[in-house]
Amino acid sequence: MSKLFTKEQARKFLKENNLKDGESIADALKESFKDLLQEALESEMDQELGYSRYDWSNKETDNCRNGHHKKTVRSKFGNVELNIPEDKKGEFEPVIVPKHSREAHPSINDMILSMYAKGMSTPDIHSHMNQIYGIDVSAEMVSRITDKILPTAKAWQNRPLDSIYPIIFLDGMMFNVADNGSIVKKTAYIVYGINISGRKEILGIWLGEAESSKFWMMVLSEIKDRGVRDILIASVDGLKGFSDAIKGIFPNTEIQRCIIHHIRNCTKFVVHKDRKAFCADMKCIYQAINEEQALNELERFSNKWAKKYPFAIKSWERNWDELLTFMKYPEEIKRLIYTTNPIEAFNRAVRKVTKTKTSFRTDDSLFKLLYLVSQNIAEKWTMPIHNWSLIFQQLSVYFEGRLQ
Repeated sequence: MSKLFTKEQARKFLKENNLKDGESIADALKESFKDLLQEALESEMDQELGYSRYDWSNKETDNCRNGHHKKTVRSKFGNVELNIPEDKKGEFEPVIVPKHSREAHPSINDMILSMYAKGMSTPDIHSHMNQIYGIDVSAEMVSRITDKILPTAKAWQNRPLDSIYPIIFLDGMMFNVADNGSIVKKTAYIVYGINISGRKEILGIWLGEAESSKFWMMVLSEIKDRGVRDILIASVDGLKGFSDAIKGIFPNTEIQRCIIHHIRNCTKFVVHKDRKAFCADMKCIYQAINEEQALNELERFSNKWAKKYPFAIKSWERNWDELLTFMKYPEEIKRLIYTTNPIEAFNRAVRKVTKTKTSFRTDDSLFKLLYLVSQNIAEKWTMPIHNWSLIFQQLSVYFEGRLQ
């Protein structure tokens, strides 16, 4: 990297700013460093939006600048106050001063990892580093730097887990991965848990072929090998054989099928003109105050729709016990478990990062990105879930002796 000043420029800088001692020089350098950081932030925003400030003729996005907010960051020159640019959609995540960080990035490696974790491709990283920072970054350099995270990611994947998780959510996400010259579908099996302290946690991410109950059994077996001895409630989608896979490893775990997934399956073949009334009648079933009322609503639902949509009635009857597991619990637990919304919120955050990736070169390239994304998301999980103290007390009553 070239020097910040030539000798002539340094003398001119000292003379113009009347710098005569070490303290005044340090203050001037700090102010210059602040200006450089600020300009880098503004350049990053230009890159994010695709047009510079006031250059509306090149605007090709529905997003736009939305002012600034102040942030103090630590640096080698001491604390520096910056004005962080904001965009209307809240999608801008600066690299040089990352969100939720109080430090300017200490190294190029960290900057590249941060961009990679945001889903930027190697050409995008090369362009970004070159245009904003004047640094030439090759595809090989990006691969070398991101590959360094793999041992850490695999150690995280194999870390010991808590002996008990009150609630877990299981779900799979599909991705395209290159394999021997062709593109194949791979499933990322994700286990999201709420630990005994009420904090959210990703227990692990496994890559396999199309989602199957057999693979889920392997995942749960590995979780058990890593120290988990008990799970109270598992919230799952409607995958066939899911319950058997869970019961095969954790026989005392209660299963809650996701109501939202079930509704989607039931309405898949309902004609458009019937859908509103059909969904309203189903809502009366799962929003009943107890199981007895829910059974009465199911009977009414069946009398009205059985001839036209018998598959929906059979689906409710066949999966009744696992669909209505939440009915036995107080409202606070009900709201937490009756859908897989918590893990789907995590999945949406992952999709936001991976949406520009049409495919991944290898399983490792997919895994290291999912790991980095999960760590970025987990940094925001600093507090227990809402009302956890009350929920814990309720679970202690319903699962007496198991929450020691």
